[in-house]
Amino acid sequence: MNRLKLLFLTILTLITSGPLAAGDQANRAKALIAKQQGIAVEAQRWMISAANPLAVEAGAQVLAKGGSAADAMVAAQAVLGLVEPQSSGLGGGAFLVWYDAASGQMTTLDGRETAPLAATPRLFQDDNGKPLSFFEAVVGGRSVGVPATPLLMQEAHARWGNASWPELLEPARKLAQDGFVVSERLARSIKLDAERLAIAPDTAAYFLPDGQPLQAGEILKNPGYAETLENMAKNGAAVFYSGPLAKKIVARVQSAANPGVLELVDLAIYRIKERPAVCVDYHANQVCGMGPPSSGALTVGQILKLVEPYDLAALGKDSAQSWRLIGDATRLAFADRGRYMADMDFVPVPVRGLLDAGYLATRSGLLGTDKALGKVAAGQPEYDHGVLLGEDISIEFPSTSHISIVDSHGNALSMTTTVENIFGSRLMVGGFLLNNELTDFSFTSHNNGWPIANRVEPGKRPRSSMSPTIVLRDGKPVLVIGSPGGSRIIGFVAQTLIAHLDWGMDIQQAISMPRLVNRFGTYEVEDSAFGTVMAPQLEALGFKVKQKAITSGLHGISIGKGLKGGADPRREGIVLGQ
Repeated sequence: MNRLKLLFLTILTLITSGPLAAGDQANRAKALIAKQQGIAVEAQRWMISAANPLAVEAGAQVLAKGGSAADAMVAAQAVLGLVEPQSSGLGGGAFLVWYDAASGQMTTLDGRETAPLAATPRLFQDDNGKPLSFFEAVVGGRSVGVPATPLLMQEAHARWGNASWPELLEPARKLAQDGFVVSERLARSIKLDAERLAIAPDTAAYFLPDGQPLQAGEILKNPGYAETLENMAKNGAAVFYSGPLAKKIVARVQSAANPGVLELVDLAIYRIKERPAVCVDYHANQVCGMGPPSSGALTVGQILKLVEPYDLAALGKDSAQSWRLIGDATRLAFADRGRYMADMDFVPVPVRGLLDAGYLATRSGLLGTDKALGKVAAGQPEYDHGVLLGEDISIEFPSTSHISIVDSHGNALSMTTTVENIFGSRLMVGGFLLNNELTDFSFTSHNNGWPIANRVEPGKRPRSSMSPTIVLRDGKPVLVIGSPGGSRIIGFVAQTLIAHLDWGMDIQQAISMPRLVNRFGTYEVEDSAFGTVMAPQLEALGFKVKQKAITSGLHGISIGKGLKGGADPRREGIVLGQ
């Protein structure tokens, strides 16, 4: 996409989105220009970085009035679900990591969707037990898990919010009622997915009026979303889990061309779960994130611990040996991820064993060569109690968003939010899209006679790669980071942490640098001048290399004497602060 065109459309969006003061318009334009030029935004009191300018604006207005990071997240997420529906929304789920300034405590909230009670391990298999193709499973009701985002928003607000709940939803409600400018990214997503969006009549009517995809710059209104937010403002998130809206959700899922098994009882029993944060020490830092059912913090943590004995700082980013270490550490961590990680309410995930110093030292020792590793297999971490598990066969496609916030009270929030695939299940209810999160489960339940940890089970939460992360130093937050990108999220976050903590890049430089990710044996190298230089060097070390476009969506804030924020230039988001 032409960057000047992106800049024009984003500024147009900001100017036409509401009665902003001239100074506010200028600040937002400066933030976008800074991102494109690779310059971190600086502030002293508060900051927010997210994937759409309108969502950032909504959160910034809350923070400017003294609202908490949890308050700002509610406002920003409500807007994201409207203006970036291909990535996240009220019909999806999220993981949230919170640092509380008053207590110094870290809390993680699991807002992952759950499988219906009627789901079985054969949910995504045909009558002969053969796994369905990905899109056979995705489009329609079969893939829909219990939406969790509304309850997560309410739970975070109840714990840490200080602003009025209805007022936090008002910016999104007004945008839905009055209309917003369709962004270049939304228009491009609609065009790419037009054939699938056309399958459901109500979805087609919204995204493909008169049979044609919406165009960038058009004004789009969503009265259904406005009504849903009005109802949510008056009655809370409960409207999604019982009553008329809940009945509409269930009816939509069960009546789809590819019907699902979601029932009212599944909505009624859903709960947000507080989980122990998963933290690893990395040099002088403590890197903390979300544990299972997210594989994010465990896998990111393993990558960091595997490379820690090697001096990446001295090698530098231009060394092929740095990328050999990072790439093969990622492969080793992904092998463990595929074998052991899933919803720990259903599977005995060996969290302690996977992060045990002796185990990691043994795995790290495999990197003590100067060539790429050959075949990589899962290790044998110590279990609290044993189980035999097969290699995973899960598919995970990216369509996600991330929000990083630091408020004037010193609280920090990192939240990754998703509907899973682009536009989720393609089913709309109440002006929002329903997720296809159940396709993050393995379509096959067993491998070589052993059960797969991430198989479908009633009430289970599918494994995720979302990696919302907060880094502490001396007990205080120094970095808030996260990204969309399917299972590549893990590599994106690990690379950015290394770039910032080892190579001394500021947050915007670390976010902007070209992505290099090696999950399963092929080193994916982002099309760029750096990638063109690095690709043949990696091939010479024995890697299979594929140079391609790679779209991360990192949004982060570093905390020191002040605040510095970065937004991924591959997406349309910005950073605002004061």
